[in-house]
Amino acid sequence: MSEGTAATDFTYQPSPDQSAATPVRHPVVIIGAGPVGLAAALDLAQRGRKVVVLDDDNTVSTGSRAICWSKRALEIMDRLSVGDALVEKGVTWQKGKVFFGEEQLYAFDLLPEEGHRMPAFINLQQYHFEAFTVREVLKHPEIDLRWNNRLVGVDNREDGVTLTIETPDGEYSLVADYMLAADGARSATRRLLGLDFKGQIFKDRFLIADVIMKADFPTERWFWFDPPFNKGQSALLHKQPDDVWRIDLQLGWDADPEEERKPENVIPRLKAMLGNDVDFELEWVSVYTFQCRRLEKFRHGRIFFIGDSAHQVSPFGARGANSGLQDIDNLAWKLDLVLDGKAPESLLASYHDERAFAADENILNSTRSTDFITPKSDASRAFRDAVLDLARDHGFARRLVNSGRLSLPSTYSDSGLNSPDSPGFIGAMIPGAPCVDAPVTLDGKDTWLLHHLGGDFCALYFARETETAESLAQLRDNLAALEMPVKLVAVFPPGTTAPAGALTDRDHLADARYDSRPGTFYLIRPDQHVTARWRQADPQAIRGALQRALGKGPASAEADAEKEGTAA
Repeated sequence: MSEGTAATDFTYQPSPDQSAATPVRHPVVIIGAGPVGLAAALDLAQRGRKVVVLDDDNTVSTGSRAICWSKRALEIMDRLSVGDALVEKGVTWQKGKVFFGEEQLYAFDLLPEEGHRMPAFINLQQYHFEAFTVREVLKHPEIDLRWNNRLVGVDNREDGVTLTIETPDGEYSLVADYMLAADGARSATRRLLGLDFKGQIFKDRFLIADVIMKADFPTERWFWFDPPFNKGQSALLHKQPDDVWRIDLQLGWDADPEEERKPENVIPRLKAMLGNDVDFELEWVSVYTFQCRRLEKFRHGRIFFIGDSAHQVSPFGARGANSGLQDIDNLAWKLDLVLDGKAPESLLASYHDERAFAADENILNSTRSTDFITPKSDASRAFRDAVLDLARDHGFARRLVNSGRLSLPSTYSDSGLNSPDSPGFIGAMIPGAPCVDAPVTLDGKDTWLLHHLGGDFCALYFARETETAESLAQLRDNLAALEMPVKLVAVFPPGTTAPAGALTDRDHLADARYDSRPGTFYLIRPDQHVTARWRQADPQAIRGALQRALGKGPASAEADAEKEGTAA
């Protein structure tokens, strides 16, 4: 690793559970201390939930692995108090270039508008991501993080999950009310339950190399089709912190993975790309065969699969780890409410419904990207190259170029937790959509809208200019008295003096992005997704939408009847 990124080793420490006469029961046990498992632990701990995290290693990941973190993932990590550290260390970017041969076809900008706290993307090695997240995890006494604890047995029963764990001191057992499998692409949980993916494995191989070098390339995403240094194939270049650069080179299906990862074969390929006069050092090399596959079901009884243990996609578009973070964003609040007795078991069924939909969306986009980048026939290659030729001069053709359409959060437009949309709205903030950020002020100080949404159910209310502190207090009391208390987030128009504790729309952006009028009311889920909206909300409509968002709507009886069975 480069300077400042030495692997962080953690000390194995025996747990009192290992000497208990009978297996100790815990509300939630998470298998895997990668980005997704650590984020899940933080999310639950912030809700006051005790969590045990088991990892079979005693260090953060080696090699860059995941490097590209999307705006939505950063917003989730910001809510978990890690966002600033990630952005400060990461390389921020939003622009890219597409080349065909030696010629630049066009450039693009992923976030051309102002008024967002988080950037479109950062590049940051996975070991940095994990190290920052572990640092935050260790601040939470609710989280029991156990290194060198390997899962070797699972008994998934109707009343709980019994886990058998192997440690340097021998085996022990514990019981979990619920178990989250965040143990990655080679998931031990999946293997122990006899589960497998369904989907497509692409007959192609790619070399992924992280090199340490001083270079004056801009902090952009550069993608080549048929470059002179990798004729007939593709290439990708990204900058990371600490003078580390990610280079992806398509090899073809006939390439020998063992031979291609040897330095004597990697270095000539990189010199052909970078030039003989560029000094560089190999940090990490791997050869991948890409897959677009997922489990048929993400929930099996009391076990939930999250991240790569549930779904895998090719890295074109940065959908892997980013999608995994959205998994935990979707699941944690639901699991917390069910454990607390505030929501029925039927709410947990919506995790699979919503995140399998998102996985299918990611698999579709990733498959299309891979098919465009690696044509499988002469006809498809001719079509691809014709599109690239047209893209030099025509915007419509650029929309057809697919060098890895980059990760966007899913909108759960068909979710059973949504209420039917109200007429008269325009824009993207439909029920099921993730909330978009906007600059606001609170008591005269600049802040951001997303900092005031999420964690709990929230009412985003666009107040009238004449709204008084007394009328807001009455609305706040009414919302707090609902079956599930709803936090009021009132936003006043720009230029008005908002009562204490209310927000003011700083630059008209909240108004524009939420298509607001005086009295517009959004009901927001704890994961910052819209679940209902109205031009004028009445108490009955709010109560009904809240019931539905808690899994008590029309689909709840069907969901209860369809409860997942335990694994054999």
